[in-house]
Amino acid sequence: MWLLYLLSWVSLFIQICFFTLSIACGLYYLAELVEEYCVISGKIIKYTLIIVTGIQLLFLLTEDLPMPLIICGIACNACYGLLLKTFPVFDLTSVPFVASVLLLLLHHYLAFTHFSKVWYEFSHVLAYFTVCLWIVPFALLVSLSANDNVLPITVSQPNETNQGDDIVSSIFRKRGKRMGLLNFLRNAQESILPQKVKKSF
Repeated sequence: MWLLYLLSWVSLFIQICFFTLSIACGLYYLAELVEEYCVISGKIIKYTLIIVTGIQLLFLLTEDLPMPLIICGIACNACYGLLLKTFPVFDLTSVPFVASVLLLLLHHYLAFTHFSKVWYEFSHVLAYFTVCLWIVPFALLVSLSANDNVLPITVSQPNETNQGDDIVSSIFRKRGKRMGLLNFLRNAQESILPQKVKKSF
């Protein structure tokens, strides 16, 4: 009996490793697709945002979800729409980005509060969280790496360090400080997975 118990823990660990590896591969592939097809990705996110907003408006007519939960979801979608105006470039200190993060946290709090007080089937709760809470922020998170290879047209605010430089020089100087999901996954791949050693004869 103890051997099966031990094997169950070993198999759970193996399953978690495979599940994590599958998610990482999927995220890497999605980030590559978003980088390659940036305009199409923006349109997909826009249409997804419209569909999710329509679903939340339908909740007003068909379901008895609390009004603050629905209003918060629509407000989140409005902030996501403001973020799409500058897609694929996101300013992490802009008002729409900060407001969308705060409203996302508030939306999660309201959803957890409601679904913990009122009983729903697990599939219904998972459907609400997947479609109304997670799909658009997840798409925006994956698309954060899309602006790594996009060349800017103008410099927004010149400061003392880059006053005499042109745009391309500024980009290549900041190239080592790239932040994004795809860059994070590439660094993780280089540090975790074994590299081929070139033999010099």
